[in-house]
Amino acid sequence: MQHIKLRLLRVLFAIAVVLTVGTTGYVLIADYPLFDAFYMALMTITTVGYAEIHPLGHAGRIFNSFVIFFGVVTMFLAVGATTQTIIELELNQYFVKRRVRRMIDKLDNHFIICGFGRVGRGAANELQRAGVPFIVIDNHDDKVERAMKSGMLAVLGDASRDENLRDLGISQANGLIAALSSDADNLFLILSAKGLNPKLIISARVSEEGSEQKFRRAGADSVFAPYDITGTRLAQAILRPHVATFLDFTTMGMGLNVSIEQVRVSPGSECVSKSLGQIQLRRQVGVIVLAIRKADGKMLFNPDADAEIAAGDFLIAMGDAAQLRQLEELLAEAR
Repeated sequence: MQHIKLRLLRVLFAIAVVLTVGTTGYVLIADYPLFDAFYMALMTITTVGYAEIHPLGHAGRIFNSFVIFFGVVTMFLAVGATTQTIIELELNQYFVKRRVRRMIDKLDNHFIICGFGRVGRGAANELQRAGVPFIVIDNHDDKVERAMKSGMLAVLGDASRDENLRDLGISQANGLIAALSSDADNLFLILSAKGLNPKLIISARVSEEGSEQKFRRAGADSVFAPYDITGTRLAQAILRPHVATFLDFTTMGMGLNVSIEQVRVSPGSECVSKSLGQIQLRRQVGVIVLAIRKADGKMLFNPDADAEIAAGDFLIAMGDAAQLRQLEELLAEAR
C-alpha cells in the first residue's frame, strides 16, 4: 500500500508542477490575469480544446507549445498510473479474499471472535498467545486491517448475519466470543450462533446490568461484564496486591513461565479410577493440581491425595508448558 500512495503523490505533484509553471508563464509572458492564466493552463493540459482566452503573441504560443507537450504527457502518465493503481488494488483484494477463503476452509475446531474492539482485541491476543486457531470478524475496515497487521485471520462483515457465520465455518467451530459494541447485537448474535451450531461454546460480554440472565437464556455459556471485572481487579490490586500479581503471572503470561490449564481425563487413560496420591502428579510430572471439575459439574478445590479421578473429569493444574504437555499425555488415551 505504501508504494501505491507514493505513486499517487508523485502523479499529483507532477500535475501541480505543470499547472503552476503554465499559470506563471501565462501571467508573465502573455500578461494574463491570474485566474485566466490558471484556467488557460488547465484547459491546455487536459486537452479540452477551447479557444485562447486572450490572443497569444509569438512568445506566448511558443510557451504554449511546451505547455501542451509536457501537459499532455503528464496527463497521460497520470491516467496510466491511476489505472495501474486501480487494477493493482482490485487484484490485490481478489487474491487476499481468495487466500483468506482458503485459510477459512481449512479451519476446524476453531474459535470465532465477533468484534475487534478493546474486549475483542484482548480475547484475540489471548487466543493468539495460546496458539489455537481462530478468526476475527468486524464490520469496520480499520479494525479488520489492524487485526491482519497483528498476524490474525480477519474478515470484514456483519457477525449477526447467518450467511457470514456460515462462511466462517461455524458448524465446525468450537467456540464463539461475542464482543460486539451493544448488548442487543450480542444477544442477537448468540441466538443466531446457537441456531446454527447448538454445541457451540459461547462467551459473551455484557454492558448493562440485568442482561446477564437474558444472555444465558439465549445460550451463552459464560457472560462477563468488563467494567465489573475491572473494578474488582482494581480493588484486589489494593487489598491483595501479591495475590493479584500472582494471578496476572499465571493467567496473562506476564514474564513468568507458568500458566494454569484444564486437562481432560480420557476414558481410556491409565489414571482413571486412581487417586491423586496413587498417580503422584507432583513428583511424576511437576504440576500442582488446584481443583478437579467432575463430569457432573461439581468442582473440588484443593483436592487431597485421596481424591479419585474419573473419566470425563477436568484437572485444573498449574505448571510450565512442558509439564502441562506431559500431564496431557498422561491423561490421554492409553496406547
